Formats: sequence, C-alpha cells, structure tokens
Amino acid sequence: MCLPCEGPVVLGLGCDRGTSAETIAQAVAQALVRLGCGSAQVRGLASIALKADEAGLLAFAAAQGWPLRFFSAAELARVEVPNPSETVRRHTGTPSVSEAAALLLGGGRVSDLLLEKHKHRGADGRHATVSVARSHKE
Repeated sequence: MCLPCEGPVVLGLGCDRGTSAETIAQAVAQALVRLGCGSAQVRGLASIALKADEAGLLAFAAAQGWPLRFFSAAELARVEVPNPSETVRRHTGTPSVSEAAALLLGGGRVSDLLLEKHKHRGADGRHATVSVARSHKE
C-alpha cells in the first residue's frame, strides 16, 4: 500500500543487527522518493527498544537531526498492522517493528500508513525496513 505524501510524516524503522547508517539512509531516501515526500516533512523516527544501541540507526538519526524514539516490544505488539510477521515476532517479541513504530509515533490508525513496508538490502548485506505514516502530532 502506498498513498500520496502530504503534510508531516514519521518513519518507523527496522533493521538487521550491524546495519550501516548508509544502508538505512538509502532505504529512507527510497521510501520518501516513492511517496513524493521531502525530508523536511519528516518529524521523527521510531524503532524497537532492542535497537537503542544500534550504531547505524543512531548515526543516521543524528545526521538528519531527527528525533529518534524507541518503543518496547509489548507496546509495538498492541498496534494493529496490515503486515504482521511471525519471523519478526520470533526475533523481537512483536509481529511488527516498522509499521507499528510509525503508527505509535504518529499517533494514528492503520489508515494513516502512507507506505506499509519498504524493504532494502544494502551493499553491506544488511536489511532495513521503512514504514511511513502521517503525523498527527507536532
């Protein structure tokens, strides 16, 4: 699912351990281009608390100057998402990271997802997943 981008947005991010800031930046850039969003529309990023020490994710957020928030697996698991994954659940304790994180950060419902899951494999062999939601918070 992909809806046009208007107004402020937030990003939910999932990634493999050891994913570089460059791979994350490429995934985010691709997702924003796909929606026709500009980086100035981004109000923040969110991920799972398991990634709070992920160097590439932290470096990417810092380089962009975007606030980065982390949610617990339990918080993410309570969010209804269109694409739950048993593989993600096995590894993280929640069926969704990127979609649920975007929705929690944006304060919206499933209908506020503009891009459900954009998956990218970087030159480092690592994967990053980006979901984009409308932001109902300023």
